[in-house]
Amino acid sequence: MPSAPGAPTHRQILTILGGLMIGMFLAALDQTIVATSIRTIGDDLHGLSLQAWVTTAYLVTSTIATPLYGKLSDIYGRKPFYLFAIVMFLIGSLLSGTADSMYQLAMYRGVQGLGAGGLMSLAITILGDLVPPRERARYQGMFLAVFGTSSVLGPVIGGFFAGAHTILGIAGWRWVFLVNLPIGIIGLVVITRVLHLPPLAKVPHRIDWQGALALIVGLVPLLLIAEQGRAWGWDSGSAFVCYSLGAVGIVLFLLAERAAGADALLPLYLFRNKVFAIGAGANTIIGLGMFGGLATLPLYLQIAKGMNPTQAGLTLIPLTFGIMSGSIIAGQLTSRTGRYKIFPMLGTTLLALGALLLSRLGPDTTLLTVGVYSALFGLGLGLTMQPLILAVQNAVPPREMGVATSSSLFFRQVGGTLGTAVFLSILFSTVGDKIGAAFKAIAPTADFQAALADPAVVANPANKPVLDMLSGAPGGSASMLNDSSFINALDPRLARPFLVGFAQSIDLVLLIAAAVMMIAIVLTVLLPEVPLRNVSGIQGRLDAEAKAAAADAGTGAVATLDPGRVPDDGAQPADNEEPADSAREVETVDDGVRSGSRVPPA
Repeated sequence: MPSAPGAPTHRQILTILGGLMIGMFLAALDQTIVATSIRTIGDDLHGLSLQAWVTTAYLVTSTIATPLYGKLSDIYGRKPFYLFAIVMFLIGSLLSGTADSMYQLAMYRGVQGLGAGGLMSLAITILGDLVPPRERARYQGMFLAVFGTSSVLGPVIGGFFAGAHTILGIAGWRWVFLVNLPIGIIGLVVITRVLHLPPLAKVPHRIDWQGALALIVGLVPLLLIAEQGRAWGWDSGSAFVCYSLGAVGIVLFLLAERAAGADALLPLYLFRNKVFAIGAGANTIIGLGMFGGLATLPLYLQIAKGMNPTQAGLTLIPLTFGIMSGSIIAGQLTSRTGRYKIFPMLGTTLLALGALLLSRLGPDTTLLTVGVYSALFGLGLGLTMQPLILAVQNAVPPREMGVATSSSLFFRQVGGTLGTAVFLSILFSTVGDKIGAAFKAIAPTADFQAALADPAVVANPANKPVLDMLSGAPGGSASMLNDSSFINALDPRLARPFLVGFAQSIDLVLLIAAAVMMIAIVLTVLLPEVPLRNVSGIQGRLDAEAKAAAADAGTGAVATLDPGRVPDDGAQPADNEEPADSAREVETVDDGVRSGSRVPPA
């Protein structure tokens, strides 16, 4: 399809994409590299028991910041907020690399999260500004390639830094954060030099501070209990305080958004758009089921297969390959055919099938089988994630693309947080019984009894925890599951019940994830398919502004769009429709970038 008049060339788009992908790579890599290194970091800072707070601080600030970036960028422009996000992330990285305690690290990770919330959503939104939806699909696959690459490189790099005593005279684990600095600086330079967007027309507005504050009140306690619930107890006093504060915050948020109208952080009228509403539900459910699977697969490889984090990351390369393949297939076919609904439908089906197959894993499952099943799961992810965002971006007016994009990622992240919390809670609440049942089944076997009678096994201190447990010694089984590292040192015959029990609990989680994905299949089937626009987000906004100016001038040729009106069926508003062939072209030039818009002849 030829490019629209004045649209950026393919080469210009690739250059800009390079800068955007650097920012996305920072956020995606950070999550995997820190997860691999957190144990070493906790030991060095003498606060391993506080590691959950480091994760929670980052999660809370990044989740809350995501919709804020979307709304503010719709009002004031994308570039300054994207640069601000990178700078905040780099400041947080620098501070984290200098932390002297886990409390300091948690606070600095919160600063990092403030930047990370904009790196993802704004990159996808900027692409929407530059490229029409139909062409956009083939570029968005590159963003998923960033996630795939980071999921492989993260454990490898994290393991290297965590295992190094010092690098250039600095503790190895500190480079987990400091490595972001040169990468981020390159991204800042590239974006500053190559990203030039036309200025937005000034419109009367007010910032929805009440909605932002209510969102913080609602989300912080809910995210906090999602992360800390297993440690505190889901029915503890602290948990009920979080539930109550979260419920009050959500009610206040809905009231604030209703009062704010079109100025709302998340305008409620968007939910009258079926594509947006169903997309929000689908993203939440997919995030819930997806992260349930992604959180348990590394545990299976590290516990049931005895791998270290680096080996587990490399073993999941087929998952990465599936994600990249699915995103490329969906992007290319969407660009050629203009159809996209089939891909989320097929993708969620493959996600459900992949989770169902993965729920059959056991200690003796071959790595080839694990690779095939995880590749199928990844293929489903690749076919699903970007087409859903594309559908939502295409269904809303261009001036609200930032809100729509950030909301999609926000709902997916909230679903992922809930999924991780719920599924890990299920895993660790059932694993004790599963291991107990496995001991009852395996203990009478000849191999197990031979191990108990083997003097070398009895004399090995590594086997003492299991021997004490079997003999009923006081404290023999206490806190055994809080640190699973002892399993790898056990005699294989004594370790067998632990491997079977963990595998069975992980299988239960993946089976539930497959059931959750069935809901996602239904939602994607119900998703309306709106024809893809042939103009970019910038062109759409300029077109709407030109029509509004013509109406204000008294031509009466075009009516402006009510900012509070969104079609119920997901159909495109009038200001997004293709102009008549007789229309004349008006060009807006800013910093060397030309964006074409078309208005009716006077």
